[in-house]
Amino acid sequence: MTSSTHSTQAPTAGCPYRIDATGSDIHGEATALRTRGPATRVVLPGLPDTIPTWSVTDPSLIRRLLTHPDISKDAHQHWPAYVNGTIPADWPLRIWVDVRNALSAYGDEHQRLRRPLAAAFSTRRVRALTPQIEAITHTLLDDLQHAGPEEIVDLRSRFAWRLPLLVVNAILGVPEDLHDDFRDAVGALFSTDLTPEEAEATPVRVYELIAALVARKREQPGDDVTSGLIAAHHSGQLSEQELADSLVLLIGAGHETTVDLLDHAITNLLTHPDQLTRATSGQTGWEPVVEETLRHQAPIATIILRFAAREVTDDATGITFTQGDALAINYAAAGRDTELHGPTADQFDITRHSARDHLAFGHATHLCLGAELARIEARIALEALFTRFPRLHLAVTPDQLRPLASFISNGHQELPVRLGTLVA
Repeated sequence: MTSSTHSTQAPTAGCPYRIDATGSDIHGEATALRTRGPATRVVLPGLPDTIPTWSVTDPSLIRRLLTHPDISKDAHQHWPAYVNGTIPADWPLRIWVDVRNALSAYGDEHQRLRRPLAAAFSTRRVRALTPQIEAITHTLLDDLQHAGPEEIVDLRSRFAWRLPLLVVNAILGVPEDLHDDFRDAVGALFSTDLTPEEAEATPVRVYELIAALVARKREQPGDDVTSGLIAAHHSGQLSEQELADSLVLLIGAGHETTVDLLDHAITNLLTHPDQLTRATSGQTGWEPVVEETLRHQAPIATIILRFAAREVTDDATGITFTQGDALAINYAAAGRDTELHGPTADQFDITRHSARDHLAFGHATHLCLGAELARIEARIALEALFTRFPRLHLAVTPDQLRPLASFISNGHQELPVRLGTLVA
């Protein structure tokens, strides 16, 4: 493996770090984890202390692990605690390892399950959606314009949340009467402080909606991703479970990441007016805003889980992952690595030269299929929002913004703003 400037000493022995299920201070936690080494032992919420788990925070190590042939995403094959029934049946995060889709597959299975999705999210097809994304954006802004200039508006629920949902629903061919149901169900997949009862109910509801969508598209197929996946099932490329779980992946990943990206981009620009001026004046533009937001506030703070299919020793750090160890990849910590991004890594700076060198969308064969779509949506949405409402401002102080109850999803529960008077 390639060299690293980090210490070659493995983390010292001691009590594993307990991950906060409520996600109350994602970056404070990320800083604490980074100080313990490139990877450190942690205890995930809802799991016994005896189940070995690592949080990987160093970007160089993350890249090596994401491309290592012996690092798997398949709990069904490579997580002994899961295979042996040690993982509690009511573990609130169990759906993240139960699913059978490209997110949880290994080796050739990963390529097989990713292939029908990759065609649907090719750069050409995604860029062709630009007029549709622009139309949805302006419709949502038209609706916002009905609010008074000093009325408090939750921009997360009315804009940042709705835009990606409407876009992904259009791509998947979700009928309009199912939009609100999907909106209510999807967010709960990323909550990591649910009770066992709430966690059990969430996937049940999601699969009910997936079944309803598939049934509808079987009756009325169209030029959409769901119809394409149904055709792949009929041709034997996907099982019924893989069909459903692929849709879970697309609806969840295609929505939540972009919501949090918009949420944090808006928040950072409103709290850094000098940088907002650079973007709106064309001095910097919107692409650097998007990339620096992805680095500074990775929308998916931590992704779970990967597993050591065999013992893996990282030569650069000296860390050994024992066969069967579980790994959580901490993108929030990696985005603020000072060796990669300098001593100001905690600061939001759209002129930062290393901004695009982030891992917010994964890496190599595990790069998020929706990365280009999220970037296009964000650039369109931010430019249109700040053009329409140039006097937009937060209705609360930044410290009053409440984080999502999740260590996976990095965003705010609400984004209260005042739109301000329109410029004639």
